[in-house]
Amino acid sequence: MDGKHNLFDYLKDVNPAIKILLFTNSLVSLASFMLGPIYALFVVQVGGDILDAGIAVSIYALAAALTTLISGIYSDKVKENELIMSLGYLIMGFSFFLFIFVKDIWFLFIVQAIMGFGEAIYGPAFNAIYSKHLSKGNAGKEWSFWQIMDYFTRVIGAAIGAYLVSLFGFQPAFIIMTGFCVFSAVFVYILPRKAL
Repeated sequence: MDGKHNLFDYLKDVNPAIKILLFTNSLVSLASFMLGPIYALFVVQVGGDILDAGIAVSIYALAAALTTLISGIYSDKVKENELIMSLGYLIMGFSFFLFIFVKDIWFLFIVQAIMGFGEAIYGPAFNAIYSKHLSKGNAGKEWSFWQIMDYFTRVIGAAIGAYLVSLFGFQPAFIIMTGFCVFSAVFVYILPRKAL
């Protein structure tokens, strides 16, 4: 046995850059998952139906799929991927902010495309930076930290999102989601370049 008993014991020895990446990405993921379980309800509230909800999610995924490779190629050519990641986080925050103004299904489709574009911008840059800081011989374990973070943000985000919306409606949730993304974007942007 290596003497480590829980996740926090393992995280103590992780590169500080990976801890920063996990922290900032967890806020963006948390924001995304706040909407997940109640998304179809929002679509119905703005005049859509279940089919429209499916189309909207498809538009998001298509926008991300069509732009991820371009973003990945560009991220390989620039020196400061953290700035690309910050831009992607900011676009995600902007898309969540736009949800406040969605009153019809067509505008929702546009917002979904912007969100997909934002994820496509930050995803490859995040992966490139994260991969750069992996410890030799520990890539599987250190990528599992990201996966664990992703699962926990699903748990927490779904619960928080549903709770907030049940009490206050969608708009406060969208503002909080925007805040998480903008905070992450600014945090990454103002970090000393050597931190990542």
